[in-house]
Amino acid sequence: MKIEQDSVVRFHYRLRDESGEEVEQSHDGEPNIYMHGHRGITPGLEAALTGKEVGDVFSVTLSPEEGFGVREEGREQRVPIKHLMGKVKPKIGMVVSIQTDMGPRQAVVLKVGKFNVDVDTNHPLAGKTVTFDIEIIEVREAVAEEIEHGHPHGDVGCHQ
Repeated sequence: MKIEQDSVVRFHYRLRDESGEEVEQSHDGEPNIYMHGHRGITPGLEAALTGKEVGDVFSVTLSPEEGFGVREEGREQRVPIKHLMGKVKPKIGMVVSIQTDMGPRQAVVLKVGKFNVDVDTNHPLAGKTVTFDIEIIEVREAVAEEIEHGHPHGDVGCHQ
């Protein structure tokens, strides 16, 4: 089965920055899962996955516009430390996850106070060209409930 609109896809990946340094990878854990056509991954990666099938292994290099976006000035924000996800002690330069009304978002810590942190809400890889090394593990049709919700439910039901 080829990846198309409403396919549920599991894939392993390695993500490298412009210098070729590995930023993150999924091979030590579960593969990434998303539903094709529902903006669950970067636009360029989703486009590159279209038409691929189980067993395909490939690399794709994405510009900032195709990947994690162009850096935008003025995206600094003061956030209460209690809104940081996980029990982290924030440090300048650290990437943190913040619970928002639209779900978790990554940000980079710019300044740490007693009760608040100042963060840059641009994605940490915004403005950078990145390369994904992809291995397709599974492709299946989404069930009606997944399509209705706009995301895959995995093996044990709805997670969101």
